[in-house]
Amino acid sequence: MTRTQTEQRQALRSTWISVWINLVLAAMQVVIGVFARSQALIADGLHSLSDLVADGVVLFAARHSHAEADAEHPYGHARFETAASLAIGLILLATGVGMVWTAGVKLHAGESLGAVHPLALLAALLTLVAKEGLFRYMRRIGERLKSSMLIANAWHARADAASSLVVAVGIAANLLGYHSMDAVAAVIVGFMIVKAGWDFSVDAFHSLTDHALDPEEIARIHGTAQAVDGVLDVHKLRTRRMGDWAVIDMHVEVDAHLTVSEGHYIAEQIAAQVQAAHRVAECTVHIDPGTVRHLPRVLALPPRTLVQARAREVLGHPVTLRLHYLEGGLEVEAELGVHVSAAELQRLQRELQAALAELGHVASVSLRCVPAGGHA
Repeated sequence: MTRTQTEQRQALRSTWISVWINLVLAAMQVVIGVFARSQALIADGLHSLSDLVADGVVLFAARHSHAEADAEHPYGHARFETAASLAIGLILLATGVGMVWTAGVKLHAGESLGAVHPLALLAALLTLVAKEGLFRYMRRIGERLKSSMLIANAWHARADAASSLVVAVGIAANLLGYHSMDAVAAVIVGFMIVKAGWDFSVDAFHSLTDHALDPEEIARIHGTAQAVDGVLDVHKLRTRRMGDWAVIDMHVEVDAHLTVSEGHYIAEQIAAQVQAAHRVAECTVHIDPGTVRHLPRVLALPPRTLVQARAREVLGHPVTLRLHYLEGGLEVEAELGVHVSAAELQRLQRELQAALAELGHVASVSLRCVPAGGHA
C-alpha cells in the first residue's frame, strides 16, 4: 500500500511546484493590484496565499501517508491522504461560499469598481493561464499515481483559475463600463467551486467511514475470486477504502475434504490474483468447508481433544484422526497404528461410532489399519 520512490518523488515535486507558483503569483497580484488600484486583483493575490495552506496539507500527507505500518498504525498511514483530501474539499467549500457571499453582497448593494489600470487585466489573465496549466499538470500526476489527494489539490488549482477568471471578467467589465458583471460571474463560479468541494468532501468522508467500493468494482473483484481454481462459491465479500487503495475480506467455499494446506493455497491464490487485477492493498480470505452456513451448529460439535481421548479409550491402540467439521455433522476418519483382523476392525469401528455419538452429532466414522511405517 506504499508508492515507489519514483512515484513519491513525483507527488512531492508536483506539490512543491504548486507552492512556488502560488508564491510568485501571489506576490505579482498584490504588487500589481496596488499599482493598478484593483481591489479584486489584491483579493485574488491573498487568495493565492491561502492556497499555500492546502499545499502544506498535501506535503504533510504525502510525506506521512505512505510510511510503513507501525505499532500505532498497524494498517498503515494511507488515511492521512484521505484526511488531506477532506481538508482540501473543505477549503474548496469555504472558498466557494466566500466568493458567492461576497459577490452576492455586491450585487445586492449595487457596488461598482472604480477605474483600474489595464495592467491589472494582463496580470489576471497571466494568473488564469498559470493556474489552469498547474491544474492540468497536477491532475495528470494525480491520475497517474491514482492519488485522490493530488487530484483534489489539482481541482483546487482549477478553483483558483476560476477565481482568476472572475477577476479578469470583472476588470474587463470595469474597463468597458459594465460594473456588475464581475459579481454575476463570481456567483456562478462560486457555486461551481462549492460543488467541487462538496464532491471531494463527501468522497473523503465515505473513505473515512469505511464506505464500500462501487458495485461494479465489487462485482469485478467477485469474478476474479470466483475464477480461481478450487473455489466453489464466494460470499460475504466486504470492501472499504484505505486512502487510494481498498481493503477487502471474503468467505470462499471449497471442497470440505481438502487439507488445510490446500485450502490455504487456494486462499493465497485468491489474494494474489485479486491484488494483481485490482487496486487492493489487503485481501483476507476465510475458507469455508463446503456449504457450511450454520456456525452455531458446527460449534456445537465436540472438539478434537475430546474426540481423541474417547477414541484412545475405546480402541486401546495408537490412533490418528482426521476430522471434518461439516454442517451435516462430524465426519471421523480414524487410522489404527497396529494391524488387526477384519472382524476386529469392524467391531472396533462399531464401538467407536457408539462412543463418539454420545459426544454430539457424528455423521460418519470410518476406521482402517495403517501400521507404523505404512502409508495411508
